[in-house]
Amino acid sequence: MTAPGDLMQALFLRLKTDASLSALLGGAGLLERADAKAAFPHVTYGRTSAFDLETGADNDNDQLVTLHIWSKAQGEAETRLIMDSIKARLDGAALSIGPRGQTRLSLEFAEARYDDDLEVHHGLLRFRALTKESA
Repeated sequence: MTAPGDLMQALFLRLKTDASLSALLGGAGLLERADAKAAFPHVTYGRTSAFDLETGADNDNDQLVTLHIWSKAQGEAETRLIMDSIKARLDGAALSIGPRGQTRLSLEFAEARYDDDLEVHHGLLRFRALTKESA
């Protein structure tokens, strides 16, 4: 089974090695959680759900992972560019996480919108992470 924390570390490691994404984010824009001093744009790790679609029971082999993209740029172009860069890096990717097997990622949901309350552009990317254990 792949623990959510291990999956998060593997995702962020994969994203940190993408030079084009690092350029879009200005370097240190991948954050587990953002504080009030976080520079824009940035990406934060959101909710992870572990489940079994057939039984509804907890199952760390099938997880949904959400990434949040935050931008204060005029218009949503910057948000969409960052989302596209992340999608290109993660959609269809296979990650080895620990000795138990391989985790394959697939994009489940994408949305970009303007949040009036926070005065930011907010992108959401939700990936399914399915782990197949080694025999």
